Amino acid sequence: MPFIPHTLEDERRMLETIDVASIDSLFDEIPKNLSDADLQILPSGISEMAMLRLMSERAAKDTVTSCFLGAGAYDHHIPSVVWDIAARGEFLTAYTPYQAEASQGTLQLIYEFQTMISRLTAMDVANASVYDGATALAEALLMAVRANKKSQSRRLLCASTVHPGYLATCRTIVSNQDIEIDLIPYVDSTGTIDSSALDYYRDQDYAGLVIPYPNFFGGLEHIDALTNWAHEKGILVIGVVNPLALALFRAPGDWGEEGADIVVGEAQPFGIPMCSGGPYLGYMCCRKSLVRQLPGRIIGRTVDFDGKEGFALTLQAREQHIRRAKATSNICTNQGLLVTAATIYLSLLGQTGLASVAAVSHNNIVSLKRKVSSIIGVSVRFSSPVFHEAVFQLPKPASHVLHKMAEKGILGGYDLGQVNRGLSNCILTNTTEKKNDSDLEFFTDVLREAIKEC
Repeated sequence: MPFIPHTLEDERRMLETIDVASIDSLFDEIPKNLSDADLQILPSGISEMAMLRLMSERAAKDTVTSCFLGAGAYDHHIPSVVWDIAARGEFLTAYTPYQAEASQGTLQLIYEFQTMISRLTAMDVANASVYDGATALAEALLMAVRANKKSQSRRLLCASTVHPGYLATCRTIVSNQDIEIDLIPYVDSTGTIDSSALDYYRDQDYAGLVIPYPNFFGGLEHIDALTNWAHEKGILVIGVVNPLALALFRAPGDWGEEGADIVVGEAQPFGIPMCSGGPYLGYMCCRKSLVRQLPGRIIGRTVDFDGKEGFALTLQAREQHIRRAKATSNICTNQGLLVTAATIYLSLLGQTGLASVAAVSHNNIVSLKRKVSSIIGVSVRFSSPVFHEAVFQLPKPASHVLHKMAEKGILGGYDLGQVNRGLSNCILTNTTEKKNDSDLEFFTDVLREAIKEC
């Protein structure tokens, strides 16, 4: 640790005081295969001037005429006022609000965020956010294993239509706790899970079932059938939901006869720019009966001694700060700045505005599907209804076509061959409220030309 200004003698005296043989022994909880990892592939350091030039050159490559790339991060319009307010010093530099008397504004804002997310999802409780949608799902898996007392296994069942990036993150996090994730295959024609596929798992013990809505392909799963099946087997239901879709579709709290048990997702559509990959904002909700297993923190509203309204940290897993090895989660802070932006965004749009954004986004993908299908050799890959993303099958490799489209200033979608070789001729394309009919016509024309050039 060369950045710590201690001499070797200082280190020796400190180690003797705490009766530890070496600095390395302080990190004995780190698995050996990680601590011995080869870092030789990392490049050598460069100067500040060279770094700024490199980043400027890379930033210039982000300039595009039109973005139809979704796959988990979406190019929505962000009203200017959102970041005009969020970038104010009192919000931009605010950190964890431990001192309630000095943090009433921050606490109230987080409380409003929790309230709006709870109402949007029809769930009892929402926490004060987690890192992003992928880690929110990982936390939900761990939570289900802890909370489901009916299950004797450390296994979870997951639709194979969950975002592959989310699955990779979950496996990285839960594998060290000997938790297994089994995938339900999707139907090749619809891109969704068929309820009949559940028969294979009927006699197996699972702590939770993960249902994406919409799924990675943009399709809408059979939420009622999946939810009811899971509850009949004593399995907790975990919904992974794009929150914008809930402005049009039924909330997870109303799925099936009893509703979902845990709901997570990515709140990036609510005023967070794409930013070349982050940072983003994970939201997390649950039933009231599971609130003690919810990681992070919850802000509550109360009255003080004089009867005045006030806000305070109501519930958080304090052991995560002082006994990390035994903590239920490593979440020790929240994405406060992004919560601020999302709360301002939701407050500005309200229920009607949010529904309008969702409706225009949906109508645009319906229109684009119709236009693109007129191109010879191009078709809609899956028959399932969608929200604002769809998979198009091309007559040429998707990677080549997308490269040609990018040369003309359009990010045409996500190459599904990166995650499934059987879909190497398919692209996952998204539309938001920012697109108009001219944009959709331009996309269609550029796609047609790109196919010809490949």
